Amino acid sequence: MSKTVEITDSNFDNFLKENENVVVDCWAAWCGPCRILSPIIDQLAEEKTNITFAKLNVDQNRAVPMRYGIMSIPTLLYFKNGELVDKTLGALPRQMIESRLAIFD
Repeated sequence: MSKTVEITDSNFDNFLKENENVVVDCWAAWCGPCRILSPIIDQLAEEKTNITFAKLNVDQNRAVPMRYGIMSIPTLLYFKNGELVDKTLGALPRQMIESRLAIFD
């Protein structure tokens, strides 16, 4: 059973090194679409044991969003073996996110 992990700028790179398949939810507390997406990410984290889901608060952590050119939130970053392989923007429906997760199968 997987859980969503809170990450920061300071532990981001090590987190990617320690986990093969990662989805990072870039969010902020004031963001309405982020609040819509959050329970979907939490559910997927429980179900998809081959993927590690993380949340990065963009208000408190600015280096990672700058590095990956994040201009809108929520943004999901998909990493395989430390490499960015996909990026999605907005509060997507669960089915659309699940179809993107196929890259980890």
